[in-house]
Amino acid sequence: MSVDASPSTVSQPADLEAVARNGSRLRRMAVRIPTYLADLKENPAWLPMFMLARTMPGRRLHWALSARYKPAQEPQPSMFGPLEASAVAEALRSDGIFTGLRMPAQIQQEIGNFARITPCFGNFDRSLEFVAPRHRDAEQRFGRSLLSGHFFERSLRSAGVRAIQADPLLMNVAKHYLGASARLITTRVWWSFPTKNATEADRSLASLDKFHFDLDDWRMLKFFFNLVDVDEGTGPHVFVKGSHNRRKIKHQYTLMVGHPADEVLDYYGADQAVTLTGPAGSGFVEDPFGFHMGTVPVTRPRLMMEVGFGVSRPSRRRFHGEPVIKR
Repeated sequence: MSVDASPSTVSQPADLEAVARNGSRLRRMAVRIPTYLADLKENPAWLPMFMLARTMPGRRLHWALSARYKPAQEPQPSMFGPLEASAVAEALRSDGIFTGLRMPAQIQQEIGNFARITPCFGNFDRSLEFVAPRHRDAEQRFGRSLLSGHFFERSLRSAGVRAIQADPLLMNVAKHYLGASARLITTRVWWSFPTKNATEADRSLASLDKFHFDLDDWRMLKFFFNLVDVDEGTGPHVFVKGSHNRRKIKHQYTLMVGHPADEVLDYYGADQAVTLTGPAGSGFVEDPFGFHMGTVPVTRPRLMMEVGFGVSRPSRRRFHGEPVIKR
């Protein structure tokens, strides 16, 4: 027996997949709406940036109107050695990323020790407080998966974090790349944990397993440092080289910043995706307008540090990466 069904009455597999994708995108965006509203309330200039900085014409105009950086003196010594800030900036203009940073072992160890004994907040929620070595116990105690653990303002209790944040190379690179108005806007340290049954909302807030670009400012630069050894099982960061310089029309004129991996890699090139593994203390700097994502650890936790630079007035609330969560 056969049944004659027309395409207009029965969804085909491709149609169902599209519906699922759109539903996932909308759920991820809905999770971020309270944060967006808080950003707008704090700084009304956030809205034109959010609408226009995702487009290449808007970004190019903003870059063209920015004041160029003219170094007035020799750069100060850096813990990262004799790197030329101008050369790093040139690599960023070409690829959107520069690897090869290495923090001193004692700095890495101090931050790592700090992160193991200082309570963090699970899934960005200040009511879910625990120390990282007790992650499994905390999941049982709170009755939910804990995908991430952020330190928020506690990050600056670490002398190593403060030293990295203040290192002259970082600001020098930022000014060479972003222009004279470059300023520090974020400093954060966080854990990503292997866990089961993490919700879509938790993954979205943690920016994991979804290619996306950042829209926290017109122009940004972010330094990342691995504070534990990171391999394929530790949830490495992934960046698509060159995607900061060109943008598919579909990826400009939409409110979505996240897009499916196959869609991103088909357009920007699967061979341009760089998986950033490395030993504890290794680091890299990227233009976060390029497509990137964190991946979920499967074997052991990942501990990361980020120092971000932009060109607009920084948000006091967002300085340590804290979103607004609707309860």
